[in-house]
Amino acid sequence: MPLDTGAFADGPGHGQKPASSARARIVLDTSVDVGAALRAARQSLGLALGDISETTRVRERHLAAIEAGLIDQLPSRPFSIGYVRAYATALGADADTTARVYGNFLGLLSTWAAPWAAIMIASAEPTTERRTVSIDLREDWPTALRESGFDDTKPAAWSAEGLLMYLPPEAQDRLFDHITALSAPGSQLATEYHPDTGPTMGERGRAMNDRWANLGCDVDLSGLFYEGERNNVADYLTDRGWDVSSRTRRELFGEYGRVFPGDDALAAFRNIVSVIATATGSQKKGG
Repeated sequence: MPLDTGAFADGPGHGQKPASSARARIVLDTSVDVGAALRAARQSLGLALGDISETTRVRERHLAAIEAGLIDQLPSRPFSIGYVRAYATALGADADTTARVYGNFLGLLSTWAAPWAAIMIASAEPTTERRTVSIDLREDWPTALRESGFDDTKPAAWSAEGLLMYLPPEAQDRLFDHITALSAPGSQLATEYHPDTGPTMGERGRAMNDRWANLGCDVDLSGLFYEGERNNVADYLTDRGWDVSSRTRRELFGEYGRVFPGDDALAAFRNIVSVIATATGSQKKGG
């Protein structure tokens, strides 16, 4: 029976699969998150979760949570990192690097898995020059961007995810007006829309307090949100000439082969709409 120690059992695993030492070294896919990469490698070897569980003595439900990126279903961080290290070792992958990358992932407390090649390959050379612009969104940040070398004649990539709830409604519109004015044709914007704005924003924060408290965060999230009626982001961008596509958070998870967590604490987040917009060149500058 698995003991959840992250240690290794002697002999071949369940179903008499060969031990990792007898296999060629496995290189994990760095274009996806750690859990998805481990799952793909396991499946490519014809192994079931039960095989990994018996070899590593980690419960199947914890291995499944690692693969799905559901960190709230895992024990403390040291145990979780140990499980990933044992999992990678069982596959014949680079256990040290995989565990380090997963530790960084847990440190961000992020449920949205992101590509990790830049973290995993320490010797990778950047293809662009990174310039940090430290400025408050209430200030003239478009000018600051241009003065730092931003070229608004070339397509740009914008991300405003996990941000809008922390802005007053009028600041949300101003943000998108500025992005519109800065975006050359072909630019892309990733953002989101909360259809149940107003008082429910505070309620949503209060519902998340206990969940985050279990992760060591004692901030009252409800005090961070701005309430008030907001413009529908998809409609707002469409009216300004963007080509907009949208889908709910559950649909987005499904596209990546994941299941949105079904616990009550996240119920209010299921219908958040993820928005991808492409600048067409016919945007209305300045709203």
